[in-house]
Amino acid sequence: MITVKLLGGAKKSFSSDKLEIQNDNVTISTLLDDLKVHIPAHLPQLDQNNILVAVNGVDSSVLQGKDTMLKNGDVVSIIPVVHGGGSKRIQFDLMNTSIELVLLKKTIKEPIKFLESIREKYPSLTIQGIQAQYVLNVGHVKKTIAISLSAKKADTLLSNKIETDILMRFACTRQISDAISKVGVKTNTNNMLVILGKKPSLEKLFHEIEDLLESNVFSKANSKFVQKEFGITQKELDCVISKTPLEDLLAERSATLFH
Repeated sequence: MITVKLLGGAKKSFSSDKLEIQNDNVTISTLLDDLKVHIPAHLPQLDQNNILVAVNGVDSSVLQGKDTMLKNGDVVSIIPVVHGGGSKRIQFDLMNTSIELVLLKKTIKEPIKFLESIREKYPSLTIQGIQAQYVLNVGHVKKTIAISLSAKKADTLLSNKIETDILMRFACTRQISDAISKVGVKTNTNNMLVILGKKPSLEKLFHEIEDLLESNVFSKANSKFVQKEFGITQKELDCVISKTPLEDLLAERSATLFH
């Protein structure tokens, strides 16, 4: 038997937060197809292109994706990813958490002090700053944040603060000092803020700092830079059966960090 946990909006598709599937030895793809058939016509349909699937707490993207084989006793979590927002911000919901991405202008003279000041002013929000050149795309962010949120839920964070865990996973290192040195905010560069929290607080912070933000969160293609910085070879990319091999390799490295 396989247990399927439905999080966020996925619960609306089945009017339940948990299903028990008697079939085992099936792939995630087959499971999703079977679930889709059983969703009543009057309920919201499950958008397979906008979900994250975790197996026993591990993001399937660092396994074999939708080809991951499931077995008896596995717990599969289905997490819808809802995104939207204007050009100065990217917003999405992940594991019942609202998340926002914004890109700070280079004109901010002391980004570290700026980061500390907004953390102090908005203690209910989790705010982390990362050099934008180390953030590949939205999918990279979603997969990395999902790993940190899962680690928090399982009480296996790399640090006692989730914002530090997030930084370490983007840097793919277990050393806090190395993470700060490698991907932490710096002067004279574009720094991205990753912000987690309740939507009212997110809105308030956005409107306070809007004039300090670039008009496009992802303005430059940086896959070559990221590949070089993390020592990812073309041979490694060619071995990944995925439409997003670099994104998935980064997520795999983020997920396999341990205390």
